[in-house]
Amino acid sequence: QVQLVESGGGLVQAGGSLRLSCSASGRTIRISAMGWFRQAPGKEREWVSAVNLPRGITRYANSVKDRFTISSDNAKSTVYLQMNSLKPEDTAVYYCNARATPNEYWGQGTQVTVSS
Repeated sequence: QVQLVESGGGLVQAGGSLRLSCSASGRTIRISAMGWFRQAPGKEREWVSAVNLPRGITRYANSVKDRFTISSDNAKSTVYLQMNSLKPEDTAVYYCNARATPNEYWGQGTQVTVSS
């Protein structure tokens, strides 16, 4: 089993920045990739970004490319999402995700609200 705990959400004005953190515990050695999803009110959950572990290969949704940066600290089993130039449409609950094939794990989510 893997447990994920997110932190770092909050309220920020448009154009501002936030950094989300996701710490993994448990059988972390089995994790091959971690990433972030988000879900806005009334919308489906959407993929935001992911990083392959331990090679560190990163991918981004087009909507956040060049604004968000995902990084990992393998020693701490932690993944970060640096979010810059935030827009009101980035408002959502952000969920951390970890893949440990064949299993997939989710954090409890952290709210990000961007005011205009």
